[in-house]
Amino acid sequence: MSGVTLKILHGADRGKIYDELKPPFTVGREEGNDIQLNDERVSRCHFKVQRDKDRLVLTDLDSTNGTKVNGVECQLKILRQGDLISVGRSLMLIGSETQIAERLAAIGAENSLAQDLNPAGVVASFDSNYQGPKAPLPADAMQRMEVPDLPDDMTPGQRAQVCEILDFLHDRLKKLIESARTDEPNHEVILQLADWQRLLDTQSRLATMGRRVADPEWPGR
Repeated sequence: MSGVTLKILHGADRGKIYDELKPPFTVGREEGNDIQLNDERVSRCHFKVQRDKDRLVLTDLDSTNGTKVNGVECQLKILRQGDLISVGRSLMLIGSETQIAERLAAIGAENSLAQDLNPAGVVASFDSNYQGPKAPLPADAMQRMEVPDLPDDMTPGQRAQVCEILDFLHDRLKKLIESARTDEPNHEVILQLADWQRLLDTQSRLATMGRRVADPEWPGR
């Protein structure tokens, strides 16, 4: 299985490229990490990346300022080629140009997304005189086009639990969609305040569930 490519796009270490990293590896400010960042806003040991079968999993190591993937703060995250990892003042890109191009092709969006991202080329090129990417990649440009996979090898009980969660979300969204009023002349969709609050409550429940699953002390991990 090929190694991991990590490129530093912004921060004091801008321009550094790490090829063929072998998970698990850690990133942080302190010596002893596989990648040491010169960034005072990065924790001594900030996050680790490990492999679970054919997936890469990022785990925030209880850092002070948190870890963001594609602009969203997370404690536990499956990484994909082209994802952006933000810690402190540093911004990192996962994947080589070839790997990112393969991902774009796999989701059937290479041509249309290329124009949206960068008419001169989707993937930023790097050379010995690196001055940063030729054009910035939108943080969630590829991820928002893909539906996350369900976990493999679930027990019947786990499958039932996942179905309950999905049914709960489906039912809530169905009721919210049915309650919305469309204002076609103004290109708007209007929700009653009570329905808006239900939407916020759903978001809050999802955030709580996600934090529980990502907690290293959770009995389920």
